[in-house]
Amino acid sequence: MNKPGFLIDMDGVVYKGSQPIPGALDFIDFLKAAGFPFLFLTNNSQRTNRDVCYKLQRMGFDVQDEDIFTCGMATAKYLASRKESGTAYVIGEGGLLTELHSIGYSIVDESPDYVIIGEGRTIMLESVDKAINMVMNGAKLIATNMDPNCPVGNGKFRAGCGAFVSMIECATGKKAFSVGKPSPVMMRMARKKLDLSTDETIMIGDTMSTDILGAGTMGFTTVLTLSGVTKKEDLDQFSYAPDFVIDSIKDLLEPGFFQDVIRKKKGYNSFV
Repeated sequence: MNKPGFLIDMDGVVYKGSQPIPGALDFIDFLKAAGFPFLFLTNNSQRTNRDVCYKLQRMGFDVQDEDIFTCGMATAKYLASRKESGTAYVIGEGGLLTELHSIGYSIVDESPDYVIIGEGRTIMLESVDKAINMVMNGAKLIATNMDPNCPVGNGKFRAGCGAFVSMIECATGKKAFSVGKPSPVMMRMARKKLDLSTDETIMIGDTMSTDILGAGTMGFTTVLTLSGVTKKEDLDQFSYAPDFVIDSIKDLLEPGFFQDVIRKKKGYNSFV
């Protein structure tokens, strides 16, 4: 096997709020110094990869725009492969709109090819009603992700993309196609972006239903960190399991354990 690479979730894995998780800066510096390829993955389509990169840089991470892959980017890439110069009605924010414009899509208010739902902090029911009628009239429904909620800090949450998509699905009787984690679409794109094989790909995440499920079904090595959403007592609720469980990303700085992870010497893969 060639040198493996890492797909890394962000919130709850390398930072919380505006503060890096202890060991996260050192781990990224280690990957860069040792030549291990890595890519940050996020199911948040609000911001462009440049915006996300700036946030990470302000925390002290030595990263560039190309080190971030958002579900907005994955959605645009998927749509470009399905229909060139298409039209879309979008419920979402600047990051998603920027990616759609970059592939030549036009944002319209009537008769779109696609209705695309992304993250948004100011979504109005009037927009949802408009989307419902467009889908019932033949537009295809696309979700950047199906996360039901999003953490906003201090233990609080707001409705996520999946919550609004569910409203439209219920009203129209039509199911959305989701591109973000745990969809194999985004996982495969991320792997290919790093030019890795399945056996060379390692996913580090804090959420069982997106990071671990998506990477596990793709055959990637999975590392669950307990520094974010999922807690140790939650693991018995799932019929699948990560290959490795760590308290925080700092654990991967232990040379012996890091070698075990890249060689798959410990743990198990319940997807095999």
